[in-house]
Amino acid sequence: MDSFTLNKIAGAVLLVLVGTMGIGILSDIIFTPTIPDKPGYEIVVASAEDETSTVSAEPDGVPIGERLLAASASDGEKVAKKCAACHSFDAGGANKVGPALYEIVGRKPGGLDGFGYSSAMVAYGEEKPEWTFENLDHFLEAPKKYISGTSMGFAGLRKPQDRADVIAYMREQAASPVPLPGE
Repeated sequence: MDSFTLNKIAGAVLLVLVGTMGIGILSDIIFTPTIPDKPGYEIVVASAEDETSTVSAEPDGVPIGERLLAASASDGEKVAKKCAACHSFDAGGANKVGPALYEIVGRKPGGLDGFGYSSAMVAYGEEKPEWTFENLDHFLEAPKKYISGTSMGFAGLRKPQDRADVIAYMREQAASPVPLPGE
């Protein structure tokens, strides 16, 4: 190999190194990072005296007693199909994953013989003598939030009218339905 070939190889290596350094310097110039004076975002918290910090409580909505007067048991039967996978609504219906719900309104929570309730539901039944319309409404909204530790895996019914319709349907699933509030 002669010296001219060696010079060409050395020149090519140097050209690649200089080119790489040049591209690095050029990219630093083009993509210069902007470093803020204070890192992160400032979270502004309203002071107690600030007028914007007053929060007015929203009303809970229409009470269950009023919603039950406008509730439809036939619509509740349609919504209750979600429940039918785990519960039966018929007289003498067998317990499934969940207890039979025939005559649930007015019955002691956790008190159906032959079904193994969670300890949370049994404790709730010791506090509350019976399932009232209000208790059922709150329980059906979010079972795990209302009775912490219940084994009921259902997420709940978010729409108040759906809950009222299901409660109206469950109320009718009894030999002698519990009277509606105001009857």
